[in-house]
Amino acid sequence: MPNQFIDPALLFRMEIPIEHWDGQWDSKGITLPDQYQVPCFAEFSDRPLFADIRIGWSLDGLAVQVLVKGKRQLPWCRETRLDESDGFHLWIDTRCSPGIHRATQYCHRFLWMPSGGGPRRENSVTTMVPINRARNHPRQIDPRILQMHTKLRHDGYEISGWIPKAALTGFDPQEQPRLAIYYAVIDRELGWQGLTLGPEYPVTDDPSLWSQAVLVDSNND
Repeated sequence: MPNQFIDPALLFRMEIPIEHWDGQWDSKGITLPDQYQVPCFAEFSDRPLFADIRIGWSLDGLAVQVLVKGKRQLPWCRETRLDESDGFHLWIDTRCSPGIHRATQYCHRFLWMPSGGGPRRENSVTTMVPINRARNHPRQIDPRILQMHTKLRHDGYEISGWIPKAALTGFDPQEQPRLAIYYAVIDRELGWQGLTLGPEYPVTDDPSLWSQAVLVDSNND
């Protein structure tokens, strides 16, 4: 980030729409069209942009798709070193409480890595990671209910994933159509692409620094 006293993204409260998705998870992965693309406000701070992030919602959960391009090296991933590995992190507060500084039981952190699992570290990994300094934690889940498909490319990788409602404590789009959200694509080679602020701020632990997302259904407008 250039020399700036305050990151410009800190001056605004971002709100993004997340479109309804009526598809079904497929073991070969999913494709979310352009209307599901989530913006990256980190460009306000001239941070690198190397990933395309897409998210859709349904009453049954959240679908994600991530495309990372521009790599010359294979992803560096270790199942035993989650915070240091290349991958896609997604923070969700299902009750959208923008004034809190410590996570509650409605705050989740999910991680998808294109490799790093198994004896030869060739298997993709998806899990829910505890949030540091949290007052409470969401209900425990079996990581196997989180779905993931990975496709390695010559210049990066593509991930698609599914978070079922059972993995999202408090998720109720009809009663609570507003979430707090933050994401970060972390890459040893390419850097850190976050939704807004970078790792200089406590975005991984402090929900007050996350953005707000509105679950919309354009087909029913």
